[in-house]
Amino acid sequence: MFRRLGLSVYPDSSVFEEDLAYITFAKSQGFERIFMSMLEVTQGKGVVAEKFSKLISAAKKLGYEVILDIAPNIFDELQISYDDLSFFAELGADGLRLDAGFDGNKEATLSFNPYGLIIELNMSNDVAYLDNILTYQANEPYIYGCHNFYPQEGSALPFDFFVSCSKRFKKHGIRTAAFVSSQVATGGPWDINDGLPTLELHRHLPVEVQAKHLFATGLIDDVIIGNAYASEAELEALGDINRYQIELTVDFLPSANPVEREIVLDNQHFRRGDITSQMVRSTQVRKDYKQENPLHDNQQIFQFGDVVVGNDDFGKYKNELQIVLEPHTDSRKNKVAQIQENELMLLDYIQPWTKFRFKQ
Repeated sequence: MFRRLGLSVYPDSSVFEEDLAYITFAKSQGFERIFMSMLEVTQGKGVVAEKFSKLISAAKKLGYEVILDIAPNIFDELQISYDDLSFFAELGADGLRLDAGFDGNKEATLSFNPYGLIIELNMSNDVAYLDNILTYQANEPYIYGCHNFYPQEGSALPFDFFVSCSKRFKKHGIRTAAFVSSQVATGGPWDINDGLPTLELHRHLPVEVQAKHLFATGLIDDVIIGNAYASEAELEALGDINRYQIELTVDFLPSANPVEREIVLDNQHFRRGDITSQMVRSTQVRKDYKQENPLHDNQQIFQFGDVVVGNDDFGKYKNELQIVLEPHTDSRKNKVAQIQENELMLLDYIQPWTKFRFKQ
């Protein structure tokens, strides 16, 4: 399934012109979907309709898919019924995210709404919620899944629980989404905002590292910035990531020579299928690069995340690239770079035959 980037806006507590500038710049960076919160609306139906339809119309002209986040109290507030979704269709939305669930049959029925609105389900519960809905013969192409975000420090999902929840959706081929958190944005739905990630381990990481991790799991199709507004630098960094293979950011040693730098940066790498626990081996490059490679930085203990290249003493293995997984020494290898510390967790996802790249 193709992968997308998304962002969040909060029209009930923001200014239209600022929202428009934000989504316009994000579109230029490759963003494709918008999470638009309606959880905070307290004004009448007419005011809400005018405010949301104006922003949704602008987003649709830019080519965004727009999903509205709703809860049961919204229907009471706006005096509308779950049995008639025409209000949301008239706003121009593409779908509704149900913050709270029903009995399964209700969600299945909603997926056949006459307006073609997508029904997005809450993924952050490790129960057979989706299975129950599908048992009622839901309209599967119109079912998405999306995790929650968590404004309070320490309250977001632990990783193992996130994996278990996500697998329940991914096994059915349902489009999935999760949130990452800008490190500068302060906007959100509530008065507490310690960031808005799905995963607690992401809360204080650079936003592009969070996204790389979610995509690397293979469990998430859409990565959405939970808080607003992310900086232009963050939007650019997200737009620049490789959504379909792991791309590791490295810091080169000053002594790394031009051939070694080219081996690292200018090649499509893949891990050998017959793996070893000591290192990730990218062996094709040694066949393509026959140049001499003098010895340097080859006497230390190589550490987890070091990038090494075989030197002139390594015979047929000269110019083979390896990523160190277990500390070891081998004077036939030159240390040329280190993977940045906050991306070391991505090495867990380089399995037999996994394709990967590097960037400086």
